Amino acid sequence: MGATKKAKEKKATKKSAPFGELLRCPPGPVDLSGFDPAATPGALEGKSATREAMAGLGQRVAELQEQLYACAQVDGDRRRVLLVLQGMDTSGKGGVVKHVVGELNPYGCQVKSFKAPTKEELSHDFLWRIRNALPHPGHLGVFDRSHYEDVLIARVRELVPRQVWSRRYGTINRFEERLAADGCTVVKCFLHISSEKQKERLTARLEDPTKHWKYNPQDVEERLLWGDYQEAYGAALEKCNTKAAPWFVIPSDRKWYRNYAIMMLLLEVFEGLDPRWPPGDFDLATEKARVAGS
Repeated sequence: MGATKKAKEKKATKKSAPFGELLRCPPGPVDLSGFDPAATPGALEGKSATREAMAGLGQRVAELQEQLYACAQVDGDRRRVLLVLQGMDTSGKGGVVKHVVGELNPYGCQVKSFKAPTKEELSHDFLWRIRNALPHPGHLGVFDRSHYEDVLIARVRELVPRQVWSRRYGTINRFEERLAADGCTVVKCFLHISSEKQKERLTARLEDPTKHWKYNPQDVEERLLWGDYQEAYGAALEKCNTKAAPWFVIPSDRKWYRNYAIMMLLLEVFEGLDPRWPPGDFDLATEKARVAGS
């Protein structure tokens, strides 16, 4: 292998600052206009190199997740991971599920998409349906939208009085702190896109018949409230950015970077959990002999 090629490979695999540090939402008031939705912090040498790295990263995360699953099955390990995906329409929540979570073993993943609450769900407190969808020990749970809808659309659309939704921030913090104490690592990702990029993606859906099923006329109504939603997201990121469950702001104008960033976040989380394959409760030599002679 030539020196030039070796140098390129070394540069492509060089580790930057942890993504958890690069993308973590800073404490204090949040003005989303100060975050560049087209940024690519920590990316490799361009789009192609980053995409090429995804397969290997997916395999590594899948292996770690399977080890965590094995620990839960054999040792009763209660640890699990919850990936929360929030963002404006077209920000790519479904794309993350397909291109990031899709790289993992489906037996160890639980994906839940939260739509408008049903009549039964509305008869309970706003966290009831969330509790019912939490990941089991050893699993990666994924929420496409989440309990944060109750301080986002509920706030913007005035679905409940201000005194109701304003109390929910504290309720959410206490809920997530209990999850963390019970062994659930909560990874909250705000998929940050620009208004221009959303318009471009909505237009693309209208121009492509294979994407018409994705288009919802209500999306335009929500788009007209862009400023209100940015303010509501800023408040959620500020008020619920805790040590137990921090927020990460994922620049999402570039789909390839969005997917890479979240894959790297998951890799860092699972490496931090450091699961190990549980040993068998049998004598290996004896069992090999028994299988050979069977």
